[in-house]
Amino acid sequence: MHPRENIDLADASTSGRALALMRTQERETAMFDLVTGKARHIPQHATLPIVLSTTAQALALAAVIAIPMLFVADQMPEMPTMMAFVAAPPPPAPPPPPPAPAPAKPTPAQTRPVPTTSAFAAPVIAPPAIAAEAPGVEEGFDEGVPGGVEGGVPGGVVGGVVGGLPEPAPPPPPPTRGPVRIGGQIEAPALIRRVEPFYPPLAVQAHLQGMVILVAIIDREGKVEDVTVLRSAGPLLDREALLAVRQWRYSPLVLNGIRERFTLTVTLSFHLEIGK
Repeated sequence: MHPRENIDLADASTSGRALALMRTQERETAMFDLVTGKARHIPQHATLPIVLSTTAQALALAAVIAIPMLFVADQMPEMPTMMAFVAAPPPPAPPPPPPAPAPAKPTPAQTRPVPTTSAFAAPVIAPPAIAAEAPGVEEGFDEGVPGGVEGGVPGGVVGGVVGGLPEPAPPPPPPTRGPVRIGGQIEAPALIRRVEPFYPPLAVQAHLQGMVILVAIIDREGKVEDVTVLRSAGPLLDREALLAVRQWRYSPLVLNGIRERFTLTVTLSFHLEIGK
């Protein structure tokens, strides 16, 4: 190694120690100033940008919130103005009319007793003298007749009934008799009009035939009053038999000079003649 280089190294180490010593003394002096309160805090250069950035962000946020509120306030409808009219109170109602007076109850008329004068009334003033009654029967009674009945009627008949005989009862009405049954000694009146029954074509096609027995009731004029089926040959044949007999007419039945209703049996036959 060259001697010059050794001197440079020694100078460098010496200057480094001196620099370290100076820094140590500065630190101690700064610490002493902090303790004694003589030190001043110098703000660093990085604090100002942070403050400015924070302020800008706050202003931007406030603008974002305030601007929509302004638009919303402009679009809100206006509230209608309420107008109230105050009128004077109505006048009080008139008082009700007084109740009508109750109708006066009619006073019943007082009836005064009217004095009656009669021959049989007791006298109020005593008469000065009492006249003797005339001999005879008491007033209101008749002498009657010899042999009469006590309590009889004046002008009645000896041996009669008090009050007279009752009037005779009216004769009872004649009993109502039913229709006379034809048979035996009672012969049927003459048949004046006879209507033959109609043979229905449907019964002919169905080859329906038979005998229908009817019971007919004839009135006092000889007209058929009622007809009933005693023996049936089928609904078709029964109906035609009833229609035919209701049109029949008989001579009136006279018994002891009095016309009577009568009943008899009628037989109708329905028969088909089938050709060979």
